[in-house]
Amino acid sequence: MTAKYLYARFRAEEGHGDVVATLLAGYGRDVSAEPGNIRFDAHRLAEHPDSFFVYEEYVDDDAFQSHIATPHCAAFNEALAPHVVGGGSTLTWLEPVK
Repeated sequence: MTAKYLYARFRAEEGHGDVVATLLAGYGRDVSAEPGNIRFDAHRLAEHPDSFFVYEEYVDDDAFQSHIATPHCAAFNEALAPHVVGGGSTLTWLEPVK
């Protein structure tokens, strides 16, 4: 079993930062309750409060695939799209340094 690590970055449209933060807080609670989720940490950048960074860990790829198939994932992405530049986030996959 190989854990999956990623981070997502996105920037709120001007004036939409608080809406994005509220959406993200609710989504974080839902994702954290998923059985295969290890970690879901959402942050606003201190010097750029309309920019967001989310770090996620899942026990394996199956857990991540289950995550993206949840109704709350689809609902979050649909609700988020009009509030962020480009309509979504940029995902970056990570590998542990050994």
